[in-house]
Amino acid sequence: MIKQTIGLGSGVSVSVMGLLSAFALFAPVAKSESFPIEVGIVQRFGEELSDKMTIASPNQTPLKLEFQQEGESQTLKTQRFQLEIQTVPLSQPKVRERVVLSDHATFETAENRAETWEKRGLIVEVTQPGRWQVWAKPEVYNTPLLRRFLLDSLEDDGYQTPYLETEVLEKVVDVSFTIDGKRYRPDKLEISHETERIYVDTNEAPRRLYPGNLRLQPNSYGNYTLVNIVPLASYLRGVVPHEIGPNAPLEAVKAQAILARTYALRNLHRFKADNYEICANTHCQVYWGLSKTNPRSDRAIQETAKQVLSYDKQLVDALYSSTSGGVTAKFSDIWDGSQRPYLKSVVDSAQGVWDLEKRPLSQEKHFRAFIDQKQGFNETGTQAFRWEGKSKLEALTKDLQKYLKRINHDKAEEVSEIQHMEVVSRSRSGRILKMAIETDQGIITLEKTEVRSAFDPPRSTLFYLEPVRNEQDKLTGYRFVGGGFGHGVGLSQMGARHLAKQGWSAQEILSFYYPKTEIIALDEIETQLTMEE
Repeated sequence: MIKQTIGLGSGVSVSVMGLLSAFALFAPVAKSESFPIEVGIVQRFGEELSDKMTIASPNQTPLKLEFQQEGESQTLKTQRFQLEIQTVPLSQPKVRERVVLSDHATFETAENRAETWEKRGLIVEVTQPGRWQVWAKPEVYNTPLLRRFLLDSLEDDGYQTPYLETEVLEKVVDVSFTIDGKRYRPDKLEISHETERIYVDTNEAPRRLYPGNLRLQPNSYGNYTLVNIVPLASYLRGVVPHEIGPNAPLEAVKAQAILARTYALRNLHRFKADNYEICANTHCQVYWGLSKTNPRSDRAIQETAKQVLSYDKQLVDALYSSTSGGVTAKFSDIWDGSQRPYLKSVVDSAQGVWDLEKRPLSQEKHFRAFIDQKQGFNETGTQAFRWEGKSKLEALTKDLQKYLKRINHDKAEEVSEIQHMEVVSRSRSGRILKMAIETDQGIITLEKTEVRSAFDPPRSTLFYLEPVRNEQDKLTGYRFVGGGFGHGVGLSQMGARHLAKQGWSAQEILSFYYPKTEIIALDEIETQLTMEE
């Protein structure tokens, strides 16, 4: 076993019993809509040398730029400037090394795994270099000796997933900009405007107007993140219309506004390792700043001001997805971690079209009958409610090889053929819990949402497989037949739109998808102090 005290050098040690978890508890300290949050709107600037970013004033008044260069504080003003990337050679090669303890498709499972590693006495952090990972905290395990001691100890205890990721750097990524013919190379850059409105234009996205201020800062992966420091109310204006859609019925939009507010406040710890709080894409909530805001969404945000969804006076884990496929999933159907009592399997219908008690979808015959049933659901007729996808064995094999390489699987370079695929077990909601992939190198088992991460066809884990054979009865591929889009936990956005059209209120919609929860004001939340390491 790993000892309960880990030496850090220079006579310093950390008692595991004295460590306090930053993952298990949350700190909803916001009591007003003006509460500022930090959103990573461009997370990996500099990942490609061709990356460019133009930042501009919304009017004739200049932007204010504040930074340090060579230890000297600088303040500049300009209406527009462009950030560029270049590499800078190092005088001596530099080794960048980290212990990756585990690799995951989602933050939820990574967070749970981080708690498990902490209970073993490790000091860890959740990161997102691509997929979500749990690292042994580099600032603590800061020497080659400590890192190798940690790996040896874990190996002795039978752990096979941790590995050492080592890069020898001969050059590093550098960000710069030019104003009045002079080039500046800030390590960290604060950008503000008197209107608290700033335009950002990147290679990857069209020009968007962001409220609040901006900060460009280095991240844990050798490049940069552009962070938007924005009041909560303004953040919601950039989320709600892009999540529920600009034409959704008002009560569905109000339900989305309450969820978006709740989700943001409960998830401000996601990017602690990179010194900001939440991202702007589907790993968190889609956020486009003030671009394409919507009067209906603005009204919904105003009419639900300060309202959050709670269970036992605590913020709920306000998970939602596009389309459930006719039945929502329990939290544990998709992720590892403690069950949320309010995230249950709910048949997504107001008409009682299916009885999960009598016909649980864990049984394959019931599941296939359920997928074949298309009428009477809240999502009936929507694009992703039912779907099919077909893929040849060669394509599936390539998908699997890429996936195994991403997760650093020991057979990543050896698998050359898929011979058979089979669903081994399902949850009561029909979600795949385990799938066996028979290859020329033996059986590889995928669990829960990893099934969706590994292969291209499925839009969710709510599907069954049909073998495809040629005229000689030889297996050539598989047909994926399923329903839903996304994880299927909590509210279905398509289902909520339907219920709102039927006259349901936002409160009724939320009670349907999150049983035994209630809408309360922010100042009624019982604050839990986050324990710092």
